[in-house]
Order: sequence, then C-alpha cells, then structure tokens
Amino acid sequence: MTLDGLIAEYLTALRAERGLAPATVAAYRRDLRQYAAHLGARPPDPGEVAEYVAALHRRGLAPSSVARQVAAVRGLHRFLLAEGLADADPTLLLDSPRRRAALPKALGVEDVLRLLEAPDPATASGRRDRALLEFLYATGARVAEAVALDQLDLDLDEGTARLTGKGNKQRVVPVGGPARRALGAYLSDRLAWRRPGRDPGAVFLNRRGGRLTRQGAWGIVRHQAERAGLDPATVSPHVLRHSAATHMVEGGADLRTVQELLGHASISTTQVYTRVSPRHLLEVYVLSHPRST
Repeated sequence: MTLDGLIAEYLTALRAERGLAPATVAAYRRDLRQYAAHLGARPPDPGEVAEYVAALHRRGLAPSSVARQVAAVRGLHRFLLAEGLADADPTLLLDSPRRRAALPKALGVEDVLRLLEAPDPATASGRRDRALLEFLYATGARVAEAVALDQLDLDLDEGTARLTGKGNKQRVVPVGGPARRALGAYLSDRLAWRRPGRDPGAVFLNRRGGRLTRQGAWGIVRHQAERAGLDPATVSPHVLRHSAATHMVEGGADLRTVQELLGHASISTTQVYTRVSPRHLLEVYVLSHPRST
C-alpha cells in the first residue's frame, strides 16, 4: 500500500475509533499530505523524518505549528506499527518541538474591580453574580471547582472553602472578606431559588434551582464584563483565575503559596506568573540583588 493509502487508513481510524471532529480530521489530512509530498518516493526512515522536521523549521513556522505537524506524523506511524502495517516507527527517537509557554492573560486590578462591581446588588441574580465573581477572584478557583462547590464545602465563619480539583484532589483555600460578604448576601436568595425536595446542595444555583453549570458561569462572567465596559471576548473565569495569581505574585506572594492556592501539581506550572510583570521583576531585583544599583 502506498503512503497515501496508509494515511487514508489512519484518517478513517481517527474518524471511526476516536470520533474526532471533521475539522480536526481535515487538519490531520493537510499536515500528512505535506509530509507525504516531502517524502515523495523516499521511505519514511528516521533520517527522512528528521529532515522533514528541519524543513518545517526552515520555513519559519511557529513552534506550535511545527509541534502540531510532528504530532500528526508521530500519530500516523504509531498507528501503522500497531496495526501491523509497518515494521518500525521512524519517529521513536524524534524530539518533540518545545512549545513556548503562553503567558496568562490577566486583567489589571482596576478592571477586576470594575467587573466585581458590575452586577446589580438590588436584584437576586445580581447578588448571585457578584458572589460568583468575588469567589472566583478571591480563591483563584477553576470554573469547574466553583460550580461543583457544595454548601458543606463553604465555611463563611472561618473564611475557607474546600475545592475539589483535577484528579479529585481536594484543597482548602481562604475566602477573603469581600467574597464572604458577597456570598452571605446571596445565600438568602439561594433559599428562595432552591426546589423543595430537590436541592442539589450547590452553593451556586441557576434561577431554576439547579446547580449552575460551567457554561452558565461563563455566561455570567461575559455578561458582567460587558456591563463593566470591558471587552467580553477577553474576560472569562480562567482569566479571573490568572488575574488572582498574577496580582498575588505582584503583591509579594511566594510561588509555593500561589501553587497551593491554585492547586497546581507542579511548581513549574506556577512559575509562568513570574514572567507576567517585567516591572515587578525589576522591583524585586532592585530590592534583593546586592549589585542591582
């Protein structure tokens, strides 16, 4: 079977077995057609694969684009080996291109304050929205963690919340004063919204009395961003999480503390926040380095 035929077999498997979206399969097809065109009649041995990757770099492609095309080639050859359609995988010793870590998007403190003050405190839904926004910013919680929060996980007297993160790992995080007051103002409305005998126990409810969904939380954040005069396309629950971490680092928090707050498994994930603010880096350098001036 020709390489084009083998690629067709692989694409069929992607659609049938992995259920990939048509657009994703089309992207694989484009990348693998480029790979086949590069090889021509030459066999896909390790040297040819390495030369293909080098050619991608010479074309000036972004690291993310190179990584995507390498992933397509590697997936193809792993499939062919597993299906007995090839005797070896020429990508086994191929290094994966390193993707440059994208800096988190963070709002400025003033923009966060505008967002937090956007909900109408005179309405029940406004009080719920403010409680959600304050909670996301105060705790740096993921949106999935916030909507999964049950009343039993929240202690307003102690000012703590127990979040369940990735891998069902739990952590206890502090809840600051403004968030505690916003939650307290909302919880009486929650009693009116709940459905008798069908209370899900969630802190954040929708207006039908069910647990607020991730999509619902996203909609709230975008709606209130628009009310605050911010571009809703640049504001999301994840941006609030990034903003909380960034502002803590800029305020002098050590990375281990931020790591614990965010529930990062590795400190390397948290270290990206040290690169958010060059001004903060300069201030720390001037204050701490013995030969900074």
